[in-house]
Amino acid sequence: MGKKNESLEQLKHWEGMATLSNAHMRKAKGSRMLGRIMLIVLVLLIAILMFPWRQTIAGKGSVTALRPEDRPQTVQNQIGGRIERWAVREGQEVKKGDTILVISETSQSYFDPELPSRLNEQLAAKRTSETAAGQKIDATNLQISALNSGLKLQLQAAENKVKQARNYVKIDSADLHAVQKFYETSKARLVRYEDGYKNGLFSLTDIETRRLKLQEDIAKVIAQHNKLDNSTQALLNAKIDLDNIRAKYQESYAKAQSDMSSAISSKASAQGDVAKLRNDIANIGVRRGLYIVRAPQDGYVVKTMKAGIGENIKEGESVATLQPSNPMVAVDLYVSAMDVPLILDTSDVRLQFEGWPSVQFSGWPSVAVGTFAGKISAIDRVSSSGGKYRLLIRPTSPVPTNDDPWPVQLRQGSGVYGRIILRSVPLWYEIWRQLNGFPPSLEEEPATDGKEKKK
Repeated sequence: MGKKNESLEQLKHWEGMATLSNAHMRKAKGSRMLGRIMLIVLVLLIAILMFPWRQTIAGKGSVTALRPEDRPQTVQNQIGGRIERWAVREGQEVKKGDTILVISETSQSYFDPELPSRLNEQLAAKRTSETAAGQKIDATNLQISALNSGLKLQLQAAENKVKQARNYVKIDSADLHAVQKFYETSKARLVRYEDGYKNGLFSLTDIETRRLKLQEDIAKVIAQHNKLDNSTQALLNAKIDLDNIRAKYQESYAKAQSDMSSAISSKASAQGDVAKLRNDIANIGVRRGLYIVRAPQDGYVVKTMKAGIGENIKEGESVATLQPSNPMVAVDLYVSAMDVPLILDTSDVRLQFEGWPSVQFSGWPSVAVGTFAGKISAIDRVSSSGGKYRLLIRPTSPVPTNDDPWPVQLRQGSGVYGRIILRSVPLWYEIWRQLNGFPPSLEEEPATDGKEKKK
């Protein structure tokens, strides 16, 4: 019994030892397996960190139009009036020149339905006044010509009278000089005759004869003096008549010139009134054409700003919103000011439109699904509200291979999420950049086919 118990104890001992050995072997195998798994995970992690990662700049925006004339616009009426009839409804397609709204006149100045006829009558009257003023100008010109001709004749006659009077003065002056000489001679003879009478050479009769002769000569001198005075007075009168003729001519000429100026002024005033009336008639025609508000281009009536019939609208007031047909669609994308220096005018963009399902991989845009290609068309020079900068994105032309064109169902104003594509970097660099809050890299792309692609 004792040996049997001892054998059983040894057997249990050896069984325990075997069990312990098997446990140690299983534990060693598990450790080696865990180490292998961790090594594989580490290798995979390192490999993943070395994967290329495409840097992008994200931004949000909305669909717009590339050209200003393709963006939604308001339609205004050019004159104030009263709404008489709407010719469209919201959502309706219209062509350029189609009637949108009909209005009637509200200004008292244009109520008369015969206003153009009235203005034409006034125009005819003013043209008659213009013609009369022209005829008066012609008559005044003839009057001035007649005055000039009459003046020449009158001046010639008056000047001839002056010359004739001057000649008479010269003649009378010469005659006066002659009779004075005769008088002096007669006086000297009388003195000699008186001396001779004293000496007994002449008789008393001779002396008396000489005295009578002297009296006659004195009378002739006085008469010639009077004649010379008359001739001088006639010369002065002739000169006065000549001056009077010139003064009357100046007065008549000044009056004719005044009449001419009045006629010219009347004609100019009539011409101004004619021009104003013609302008008023043209304005009336244009204004009556503005009673119909027309579509400025092809498009769709999005919304009407006014409602009902009989409502008054002011001049230049918006009555409807029009969305032009077939716009050149583009995207307004807003990005942070920190990222703007990294974006070039030729940068590529991937876009996600609201309403179109898509799957976007930030670092691998080539494998994204449901996104569309775009190209930067313009970058604003100044920031918009909120400190962000606007990028204008246009569709890429031609459309890249294995890519779809932008949907034709896009509506302006719908939301857009976009990513501007930058250079490729290792994944570890992108993680490190994101953890440190650094902007995307500005370094050059690696050399490709012997050429450097600059960013």
